[in-house]
Amino acid sequence: MTTEDLSGMGPLVARLGRAGQRLRHADRARPWVLDTAVVVLVFLLFCLPDLLHGGGGDGDGPRRFRLAFTRLPLAGMLALQAGLVLPLLWRRRAPAVAFGAVTAVFVLQWSLGAALRADVALFVALYSLALHGRLRQLPWACAAMAGALGLVAARVSAAVSVWDALFFLLSTATAALALGLMIRIRRAQLAGLRDRAARLEIERDQRGRLAVAAERTRVAREMHDIVGHNLSVIITLADAGAYATAVAPERGKEALHLIGDTGRQALSELRRVLGVLREADGPRTEPELSPQPGLADIDALCEGVRAAGLEVVYRTAGDVDALDNGVQLTVYRIVQEALTNTLKHAGAGARANLAIAVADTRVTITVQDSGPPAPVGRRGPANEEGHGLVGMRERAALYGGHVSAGPAGAGWTVRAALDLAPQGGAR
Repeated sequence: MTTEDLSGMGPLVARLGRAGQRLRHADRARPWVLDTAVVVLVFLLFCLPDLLHGGGGDGDGPRRFRLAFTRLPLAGMLALQAGLVLPLLWRRRAPAVAFGAVTAVFVLQWSLGAALRADVALFVALYSLALHGRLRQLPWACAAMAGALGLVAARVSAAVSVWDALFFLLSTATAALALGLMIRIRRAQLAGLRDRAARLEIERDQRGRLAVAAERTRVAREMHDIVGHNLSVIITLADAGAYATAVAPERGKEALHLIGDTGRQALSELRRVLGVLREADGPRTEPELSPQPGLADIDALCEGVRAAGLEVVYRTAGDVDALDNGVQLTVYRIVQEALTNTLKHAGAGARANLAIAVADTRVTITVQDSGPPAPVGRRGPANEEGHGLVGMRERAALYGGHVSAGPAGAGWTVRAALDLAPQGGAR
């Protein structure tokens, strides 16, 4: 077959596939049509020739073969043909019942010594049972089939060897059984593939929704850290500037400059975070992907908090520079949130001790403040948690760590521990 012949078969195969699909849809909508068509086809091909030419002893076969069978009257022939063919109408809805009815008529017919072309209905019934019936019904069906075919072999022994007849009949029955099982297995495989494809599609959609939810949580956490910290610094600076304007105008001017610097820093970080969510029309440029803050930026963070009036003492222990970027970002955000809470609740004039220690595969962060300089009341019960503490715990959980926070004397202490043994990346 040439390449042109193969290429010309493409549209033909596609048309045949579409036609088969339409037939399957039509069969699912009206299954009785196909069942009736099978009965009509069997009648036209196998019953009608016997009715026209006579059955039993008549026919065109060898004389000794014709003499081995009984000639049936027309009414008896019609009755046996109906008993063989009509049960095929429910061969798919009740295959075991159809097979049993056909087998019973088949045994009755051969007990009378009659041979009919409509006996092919027995093989059709066996095929339907293998395809549509329960598998545990096949053993007794095969036993009944073997017994019925043994009766046929005994009846035709005068014309054909019993072993030859059994070989031919059992081979035909095996072919019908194998064909039904093969199609059944193929349909089961296709159903399994369709089910697996549907599950994979559902899992893909679920993974997409989980990824979106995780990204929304990450962005919300970043936005909270950026906006919460910088706004707290700006508000504190604005309050201090408004107080200092009447006493020392130059300090008020300095506060305004610090407010501008803090606002520009916050705006830059917001643009970086939001830029990740925006679909760019063209290729991204490198400045849009500025690096995330790390431990080297904590000094600048502390300077900004000090400018707002909070005294910060910062100490480190261990090889903090060896931490990877993900861990450094997590540590920075936890420190940022803790200092923001200290500035918000303790206010200007308070003192905060910040300590970061690295030992083996563990990073410990401690932020302890002295509380407000004046007795303005406690921060609230320890079980009242805002989004900041929840965000710190979520970040620590990425590295198998934990965060604890609570009152310590007149002030407040936040402790976080990260376990770096299971290597994972913080986002």
